[in-house]
Amino acid sequence: MRFAEEIRDIINHAPLFEGLSFQEINAMCSFMNCYAADRGSVLIQEGEHGDSLLVILTGSVDVLKLSVGGESVRIATLGPGQTLGEMSLVDGQPRFATCIADEPVDFALLTRSALNEILMMYPRLGNKMLLILLNIFTERLRHSIGVAMPKLAAYAV
Repeated sequence: MRFAEEIRDIINHAPLFEGLSFQEINAMCSFMNCYAADRGSVLIQEGEHGDSLLVILTGSVDVLKLSVGGESVRIATLGPGQTLGEMSLVDGQPRFATCIADEPVDFALLTRSALNEILMMYPRLGNKMLLILLNIFTERLRHSIGVAMPKLAAYAV
């Protein structure tokens, strides 16, 4: 909770927080922990079990995917306000890609158990978050197949 104001300033335009009020951001932040990682730190390892989402607060992260030939290919570089690990947060399946800090990184972590608590304690906020996650998934899917998708400005629940 004590990081809510800092997080709000950093991620003011972050897709995960888009359409949320200051009170909703505060509530959500009370379920998150903040961490720091050095350059070169592996934040997420492809194939490992995962049940959390990371919101990049500062720095940048390279997203690497193993090719059919076993070589790591950078598929994206993400920065402040962007998220990692949404799929494993939702479905509990192994991580899709490896994410390595390209420079020192600060990030906030939201676990699946915290998301479940939000859904129980703040159902409106939880439903908004699920819709936002769904929009992030569809945007990335459309981008990966080369189809542009307009962003939704607000999520009504």
